Amino acid sequence: MEEAKHFIGGEWQSPASGETLAAIDPSSGQPFAQLARGNATDINDAVTAARKAFEGSWGALSATERGRLLFALSGLVGQHTEELAQLEARDTGKPLKQARADAAALARYFEFYAGAADKLHGETLPYQAGYTVLTVREPHGVTGHIVPWNYPMQIFGRSVGAALATGNACVVKPAEDACVSLLRVAELARVAGLPAGALNIVTGLGHEAGAALASHPGIDHISFTGSPQTGKLVTQMAAEHHVPVTLELGGKSPQIVFADADFDAALPVLVAAIVQNAGQTCSAGSRVLIERGAYEPLIDRLAASFGKLRVGPASADLDCGPLINEKQRQRVRGFLDEAAASRIATVASGRLEADAPSGGFYEVPTLLRDVPPQSRLAQEEVFGPVLAAMPFESEEEALALANGTLYGLVAGIWTRDGARQMRLARRVRAGQVFVNNYGAGGGVELPFGGTRHSGHGREKGFEALYGFTVLKTIAIRHG
Repeated sequence: MEEAKHFIGGEWQSPASGETLAAIDPSSGQPFAQLARGNATDINDAVTAARKAFEGSWGALSATERGRLLFALSGLVGQHTEELAQLEARDTGKPLKQARADAAALARYFEFYAGAADKLHGETLPYQAGYTVLTVREPHGVTGHIVPWNYPMQIFGRSVGAALATGNACVVKPAEDACVSLLRVAELARVAGLPAGALNIVTGLGHEAGAALASHPGIDHISFTGSPQTGKLVTQMAAEHHVPVTLELGGKSPQIVFADADFDAALPVLVAAIVQNAGQTCSAGSRVLIERGAYEPLIDRLAASFGKLRVGPASADLDCGPLINEKQRQRVRGFLDEAAASRIATVASGRLEADAPSGGFYEVPTLLRDVPPQSRLAQEEVFGPVLAAMPFESEEEALALANGTLYGLVAGIWTRDGARQMRLARRVRAGQVFVNNYGAGGGVELPFGGTRHSGHGREKGFEALYGFTVLKTIAIRHG
């Protein structure tokens, strides 16, 4: 990776403006690198390079050849797992063990989509006598990918991996808060042999480079992960050119715990689902709904677990690292201040290590109880390590609480009752439902996406390949 440059057309290119941005280490609040500040000119260069690749060397490859290149890239990512993890941890503040898991997931995404590239088939359709009708799936062309700061490697892998596997050429705009690991992946892609222009990365600010990408007339499909507010703007810009958009916009995901659940199995998962990446996870289990008869015992056990959580810099590899920046820290603090003003009880919180750098953006994990269902804490995405607990009396009330927000991304159900498992899994509004588990270890193979304000379209798994292709019907009359 060369600092303060974009990756366009297989080469490192200085920003058209000559301006740079500082990459900030959230663990210390200090800059550690310079990034190119991209604008509409840089985006146009990247789209032009992608179009040239799509209509040339990249587009000419067979699905099998694309798969082999992605498999080579997967292997290189695997060889550089520790290097990539170190970059990701410093850039995002997440503990090293989480960054290592992200690097391993990135390698797995490329491996999965490498194997899937030549297995995306069309169909032969029965029709009138004298006709043969078939369908084929073709790439959109040039796809735009706006990647957020919370999981740069993972979200890059799940969207770009699927897009490349289906033959699209990609232009990526990572978040300005976290993109150094992706610039290193771009260099690995060149080493793996991807043709120039198949993958392009332009760094910069959302309202500059991101807006230029979303509104560019040369983009044929956009994948966006971020807030509902920004997702709406991206959709509006893309609509000017009738460009389809896949949106993953976060959630307020419930974990529903019944009195018959296995508490020993549930407890560590409930904690990890809100503490991972300091709660800065779209699918974070940020609400825990507990059957009244089990409410006090489980709250006590959750409190004991929260009290043991340790917070510190990424390099310390503790339970929780810092938030991404000061703006995010102030947002989380605002929710907690509002909870205190509303007399919502704090049951327990983690501990910030004494040697944590004073300039870091730290907020300790916090467990709140008896959170009113209509409060901001129960309705809005905090995007921090804050768990809102609330009781329910019946299955119907649990379902009403679970579905009682504008989101619908992920839900967890904890019960030994098989019939109840199926009833709730079918009726809860969420793109993914986990029963007696949560997240399934990342689930590269599992389609992921939401409903309502959590977005639309699906990424991950084989299903993502459909979103990055256009279905064409061919009807042949032969008599």
